Amino acid sequence: TNEKAYQLGKFARVALGTSQIDYNGRWCMSSAASASTRAFGVDRGLPFPLADVEHADVVVLVGSNLAETMPPAARHLDRCRDAGGRVVVIDPRHTPTADRADLVLQPVPGGDLALALGVLHLLVAGGHVDEEYVATRTTGWESVRDAVAAWWPERVERVSGVAVAELRALVDLLVGAERAMVLTARGAEQHAQGSDTVLAWIDVALALGMPGRPSSGYGCLTGQGNGQGGREHGQKADQLPGYRMIDDPAARAHVARVWGVDADSLPGKGRSAYELLDALGTPAGPRAMLVHGSNIVVSAPRASHVQQRLESLDLLVVCDLVMSETAALADVVLPVTQWSEETGTMTNLEGRVVLREQARPAPEGVRSDLDVIAGLAERLGSPIDFSTDPEEVFAELGRASSGGKADYAGITYGRIREEGGVFWPCPDPAHPGTPRLFADSFATPDGRARFHAVDHRGPAEPVDDDYPLHLTTGRVLAQYQSGAQTRRIAALPDDGAFVEVHPLLAARLGVADGMAVTVTTRRGALTAPVRVVTTIRSDTVFVPFHWLGVNRLVNDALDPASRMPEFKVCAARLEAAS
Repeated sequence: TNEKAYQLGKFARVALGTSQIDYNGRWCMSSAASASTRAFGVDRGLPFPLADVEHADVVVLVGSNLAETMPPAARHLDRCRDAGGRVVVIDPRHTPTADRADLVLQPVPGGDLALALGVLHLLVAGGHVDEEYVATRTTGWESVRDAVAAWWPERVERVSGVAVAELRALVDLLVGAERAMVLTARGAEQHAQGSDTVLAWIDVALALGMPGRPSSGYGCLTGQGNGQGGREHGQKADQLPGYRMIDDPAARAHVARVWGVDADSLPGKGRSAYELLDALGTPAGPRAMLVHGSNIVVSAPRASHVQQRLESLDLLVVCDLVMSETAALADVVLPVTQWSEETGTMTNLEGRVVLREQARPAPEGVRSDLDVIAGLAERLGSPIDFSTDPEEVFAELGRASSGGKADYAGITYGRIREEGGVFWPCPDPAHPGTPRLFADSFATPDGRARFHAVDHRGPAEPVDDDYPLHLTTGRVLAQYQSGAQTRRIAALPDDGAFVEVHPLLAARLGVADGMAVTVTTRRGALTAPVRVVTTIRSDTVFVPFHWLGVNRLVNDALDPASRMPEFKVCAARLEAAS
């Protein structure tokens, strides 16, 4: 909840006096957050309500398998098509979401950026850029226009694997639409160049004059519950509540006043999630770690190395509602309440703050995370008290975020109950909230959006003779994230990890459906049954990440801006298991 995220950031900086705090959204939303902040001046997953999708003429999904990862949201795609809209899916795999699409492009993993550059090239070449919008509402277009001149369609085909005719079909749909949206997700973002990829697709949206217009623009599809609110209120290594930056003196002074501490006592910027885990147990790194509800052993990149770092600690404490693989390594496990046993707010991908009310009492002896934080703070001799009442915490969060980009100052539990949720920014009780951003200006000093010229570098680990295949990962419908909760539900299908391959690749290897194969990368190997499907590229293999295994194989190369690891592509080889 927002209350827990806020208290964790406050607990780290005040009770522990440490800069070393980050959150697992660093592996989910950070590339899109970085790009949106640089382009628009603010990061909100969708700058419009999700239902606006239904009124778009064209919706382009880049790296999103919405039908399996956010099934309730996929109905908006169906309603869009029922109203005459067109849906485009860009994904190396033909997923169930692609079954809902009018056009499907299957680039090589890591090819989304080249594809965006090709779209921009054709927009310029065809005279389809909205010159008036670009001139009045943006800056930086000239450098982008010059950079994309080198990305002619045939070059894009060689790099991305998407045929020239398919690229042109995408451009034709976009230029023929009055209302168009580009929505990115983890498939495009979990790369060492993920933030550049998002910037390139934002450039496409800006060149067409989409952001700020009705049922149009760029948006990012959140990957987990409270993925939006969780990154707004200070549990990220470089942020304070309200999306304030921790190295901003004015931000530090404001938040310190709310907390009742000296601004100089607040630590500075900490390590990002993977860099923090990589430092554990080293001479310059932390010797103890507190984990709240994250199954790092399964979800981290290069997970075997991360497990070794966790095992090197003097103390590992895990607060969770299930005995996850990470909790099983801990010296102390603190059982905490789950969603129906506590009250708190969440902020969805639209920026709408909603209230989740307690529905049942917690089992005897189980504390809420707020209780755990307050109890630890007291025992550590914190100079200030920590409330355990979620409504009190939320009211303080509002004061701390006041004046920030994610301003909750005018939102109360009462308003949320009465209105069914309130959109931020909402700076005072009389403010109606802001369902749609950018209609008049962007959140930059001059009110203009920023174009960014970027170039395609390709994956950090390209294929070669020893590792000739692309390995990519993702989700399946029946499981969620690391599977720590869903794998415990007997009614959900759980056949374990599998390796998805194209029939041409299976024939070359002499393997058939159900046979065991071994996927090997420079970091390890995984043996699992093969599934032979026609829905994946013949140069690519797919393994879902819900089970312990595939994240031990993926690359830990980081995006220089967002610090996002490159989960979505690395070089691999495949062979029949002996």
